[in-house]
Amino acid sequence: MSEPQRDLPAADPIDALADCWASAWTGRVGFLACCTPDVSYEDPVVVEPLRGVEALAAHAGALRAAFPDLRLERSARRVSDGSHACLPWRALGTQHGELPDLPPTRRRVTLHGVHYVEIVDGHIRRARGFFDLCGVATQLGLLPGRGSLGETAILMLRGFGLRAKR
Repeated sequence: MSEPQRDLPAADPIDALADCWASAWTGRVGFLACCTPDVSYEDPVVVEPLRGVEALAAHAGALRAAFPDLRLERSARRVSDGSHACLPWRALGTQHGELPDLPPTRRRVTLHGVHYVEIVDGHIRRARGFFDLCGVATQLGLLPGRGSLGETAILMLRGFGLRAKR
């Protein structure tokens, strides 16, 4: 005799939306699955805000082309009040493709960030990404590492003088 089937608890709607959002960034689903058609998006590498799922999909596609092994992971608890949410994440990938003005470096990047999103009818209408662009540039070899002679030289050129070693 089989056991009676139990109803599983419903998934947290914010976790489901955040998982869909991450899947859209990695190309497993389209952005329409989790965004309004007129979604607005900003982050440190986007010069002007992107408008619409097509523009967002093109931006994500360019990142996937540069980092074909791109992986997004949940890095902390997602927080929401129903109309807005903070979605913390960690991205990992190796730059095998070109970025604007940057040939492939073959360097691995680990990046922590958060997307702050506005939610309308269960879909993301506006999203702003926050992450350490200087950290990414350092990992890709574009900027010198912290505490290095190169960092000291750049700080001196910018007028900050020498930093004392601790």
